[in-house]
Amino acid sequence: MEKAVMTWEMTVGLEVHTQLNTVSKLFCSCKTSFGAPPNTHTCEICQGHPGVLPKLNEAALEKAVTAGLALHCTVNTYSKFDRKNYFYPDLPKAYQISQYDQPICSGGYIDIGTVSDNTECAEPAEESKETAASVYKGNARIRLTRIHLEEDAGKLVHSPHHAESYIDLNRAGTPLIEIVTEPDIHSPAEAVEFLQKLRAILLYLEISDCNMEAGSFRCDANISLRRKGSTVLGNRTEIKNMNTFKGIFNALEYEYRRQEKILNAGNTVVTETLLFDSVTGKTQSMRGKEEAHDYRYFPEPDLPPIRLNESYISRIGGLIPELPDNKKKRFQNDYGLSCYDSGVLISDKHLAVYFEKAAEGYPAYAKKICNWILTEVMSVMNETKTDILHFPVKPEEIGKLMHLVESGVISGRIAKDVFPELCASGKSIDALLNEKKLSMISDDELIREILKKLLAENPAVVQKYKEGNTKTAGFFVGQVMKETGGKGNPKKINVILAELLQ
Repeated sequence: MEKAVMTWEMTVGLEVHTQLNTVSKLFCSCKTSFGAPPNTHTCEICQGHPGVLPKLNEAALEKAVTAGLALHCTVNTYSKFDRKNYFYPDLPKAYQISQYDQPICSGGYIDIGTVSDNTECAEPAEESKETAASVYKGNARIRLTRIHLEEDAGKLVHSPHHAESYIDLNRAGTPLIEIVTEPDIHSPAEAVEFLQKLRAILLYLEISDCNMEAGSFRCDANISLRRKGSTVLGNRTEIKNMNTFKGIFNALEYEYRRQEKILNAGNTVVTETLLFDSVTGKTQSMRGKEEAHDYRYFPEPDLPPIRLNESYISRIGGLIPELPDNKKKRFQNDYGLSCYDSGVLISDKHLAVYFEKAAEGYPAYAKKICNWILTEVMSVMNETKTDILHFPVKPEEIGKLMHLVESGVISGRIAKDVFPELCASGKSIDALLNEKKLSMISDDELIREILKKLLAENPAVVQKYKEGNTKTAGFFVGQVMKETGGKGNPKKINVILAELLQ
């Protein structure tokens, strides 16, 4: 069957809500720690009692400025808070303190795909046939509209047994930054790559734990369709509160198909707010879509405007660490790593740190160290369901292990055989090798005597070698390794074998 021509272009803008990892809430001293019993981290301010006065948490302000500088935003020297008015059971004040027309940061961007590093290694996310993701080109600059500070709402907990819901205000007042994009995203794959890259940057900055399962990194997506070539955006819907990359991809993909079907039938997409059901894989209507005027924004009377000077902004800028794109380029330039390998390493800040510590004393073996980490180390991590922060082998031991292999003290086979015990025992590689007497045999005379014996016993194989079948040399190398219990030095064996076969 001939593939249908796609006539509609998807346009997506994201609103990403990220909880800042401050010790206390945005406008009071209540703790922000996750997992406490319901309503134990609350006070009169975050409960919305009349007459209480909020006070801005300066640590949250610094983290918002840090995010803005890292994402190429303009940090505004003047900004203010506003009241966003709406009623919902988990919002006790019936308004949220947020920022509207004068946010803390304006503009900014994130480059995704090949734009970010001028290489050809970036690959699009996996896509199914005939999906909206097929328009992904792996090369885009996603512009930001703004970053603003606001407080989080509480949480509704729905009973699985009764027609009841409960309100937990522990999260109410937790500091958030909302990162809003321009409508520059045109596929689910682009949206996911943008979010993955944004999350990595925020983790490098250490301003949020970005725990998607706990809801500290979640997003809303505004999606519309327009005919290809048109400059006029279509009616948009908003999908709320998505907190998994797979869910975001699937929600956008489904909504594209739903709107496409409506438009192809000659009907109009209704502007509304939706929820995505991960079980059914479908979006469902939640309520009519609000516009800014529905919230009746007005300046927050209980908080003064935020006034920053350039020295404050410069000081914070000087504290920003090396970010993923720059680290990736450096790994390629300094260590000679491939684009793909360096991309895997920098995707996790702690994995990148582990690699650098392993390679610090052995830069000549950096590629080998990288390969070992991406295969053997990550294999053990997957099997034991651990992360690199809790990996039992220190990175320095990985560097030493590769040094021993490359310098001929042990073989690659011995290294692989001993690695599981290295992970389980907590011993150093030197101690383990000494204990098991696993160093390779590099005694020239011993290797020579073994080879002479093997050559004499296998004249037919020797003849094949001399007739030009040089691959038969591998037979003798294997036999020496068998005679030595896998401890023969392959480099030594090959050198001496070549001498004897001349």
